[in-house]
Amino acid sequence: MAKKKPTIRVTLVKSPIGRKPEQRATVKALGLGKMNSTVEKEANPAVMGMVRAISHLVRVEEL
Repeated sequence: MAKKKPTIRVTLVKSPIGRKPEQRATVKALGLGKMNSTVEKEANPAVMGMVRAISHLVRVEEL
């Protein structure tokens, strides 16, 4: 059987309006658009780094 890869659920809880352009680009790159939008991503180092950069704007749940 294949190992199940760890997954996280990321929800945008604060608006990126007025934030640095790099942070706004990170929100968009994660696939988050409007407030309270949610995406499920594989928990790899690249995604975790992106989440860490905008941790003050999102809520993260491990699945």
